[in-house]
Amino acid sequence: MTDDATRAQLERLEERLTKVKAANTPPPRAEKDFRQANLAWRMVIELVAGLMIGFGIGFGLDKVLGTMPLFLVLFILAGLAAGIKTMLRSAREVQRREVAKAAGEGEDNGG
Repeated sequence: MTDDATRAQLERLEERLTKVKAANTPPPRAEKDFRQANLAWRMVIELVAGLMIGFGIGFGLDKVLGTMPLFLVLFILAGLAAGIKTMLRSAREVQRREVAKAAGEGEDNGG
């Protein structure tokens, strides 16, 4: 009888340990959070790259032609516009992907 009582106690202890472990396990990291962060960094890099390319072209032209602030300002603004346009294109691409994914999931659930 002690054997059965000990076995029952061990089973109860094991159940309690399993419950405690389940309550204390951290939730898995969400891949979506990382994808959103990667998208944000991609957009920032695209904007900065546009600005830097515009700065480089404008500065180079101003040095060659001797018109210091003129082309610098114009090409920085053009680089900013190009960077914003590229960011918007990336955002549209991600939005299309999300819409297609949602439509695909809707078909799977509906049919």
